[in-house]
Amino acid sequence: MLFKLICLLTFSIIILIILIDIVPLFQDWLSRIHIGRFNDKKTWSESITNKSVKWLNNTPKIKVTDNTRFVVLDMLSGNYSKNTIQHWQEASLLLGLVEYLKTNPDKSVVNSIKKYLNDKFDQNGQWKQKPANIDVAILAYAVLKIEFIDVNKYKNALDFTWKMIQEHIGTDGTVGYRKSMENYRYVDTIGFICPFLVSYGTKYNKVECIELAIKQISEYEQYGMLEKQYVPIHAYKLENKAPLGLYGWGRGLGWFAIGLIDTWNELPVTSKYKTILEQSVIKFAKAAISYQQLNGSWNWTVTREETRSDSSATATLGWFILNAGKIEEISKECLSSADRAINYLMKVTRRNGEVDFSQGDTKDIGVYSMLFNILPFTQGFCTRMINLYNKKVA
Repeated sequence: MLFKLICLLTFSIIILIILIDIVPLFQDWLSRIHIGRFNDKKTWSESITNKSVKWLNNTPKIKVTDNTRFVVLDMLSGNYSKNTIQHWQEASLLLGLVEYLKTNPDKSVVNSIKKYLNDKFDQNGQWKQKPANIDVAILAYAVLKIEFIDVNKYKNALDFTWKMIQEHIGTDGTVGYRKSMENYRYVDTIGFICPFLVSYGTKYNKVECIELAIKQISEYEQYGMLEKQYVPIHAYKLENKAPLGLYGWGRGLGWFAIGLIDTWNELPVTSKYKTILEQSVIKFAKAAISYQQLNGSWNWTVTREETRSDSSATATLGWFILNAGKIEEISKECLSSADRAINYLMKVTRRNGEVDFSQGDTKDIGVYSMLFNILPFTQGFCTRMINLYNKKVA
């Protein structure tokens, strides 16, 4: 009898492990039936925004690994997902919904955001779980963008974020990605911290924050860009400025793009840096558009037509291009490019409003995921982009 129970238990565990692997694959296959059937931007906008609302307080966990077999082992070892990855997923969703509320006074969305804030911050406006890495700065930036709250209520968390960024400043005066990687500068960091630094610095009159953001961008332009093509490298080594990883990594372009454009947007018109950054915006916009594929997407390696399209790169670069269109010199070509990016993203959206085929999480410098699936980060930037687009063409 005992032997039978042990056999039954063992068999049940094996079936459970197999189901954990197979069910997600089956769900992806099922969800992709009739993918890309959206015929107009209004319907698509409503669908992806509704999904963003649902995900804000129930954000899908993003895998750290590319493993599709024995996934339960990653779960048990704590390697399935990490909070640092979740921070920029949630930040993107929040940014998208903030953009939506600018033209849509939706009480249900307001209530969802309030619930999210109550879950993340304590009564003193401090992080309930104090972060240790700078990734969270983009989430703090998203909080700063919420128009219906008194942002001073969360000043303790904002001050904590600024202090944490300061603790990551290296010998060259720029911010490192991790304390354990002080000798490297990553393109991701541009998107993580620069918009927050300018928004926070402007609101609380901290000039040093704004200057740090400008230095972070200008140093990367000097040492982390392929000069003639003006595309960023994944990272560079601080001591000898050696490039590390891949030039033209799609989401790397996206990180640089959102860091640059949101920083430029946040700078007051009276800032001495506004005109300087505008020239960078023009230069990068022209470079990015030159790598856009005929179908409107950007590939995961933008410099190679043979690589597959990446929705995360397309959403972030689309947001950048749409905002860059404010500059008269490049307005026409930017609007056309953004329109083509949106049309592509509509074609890779599932029936339920989930934007598909985003590259998975990067494993290390030069080690990129070959899984392409849903990504809340992409969902949020699609929501952000289409709601700004709707306002522009209205």
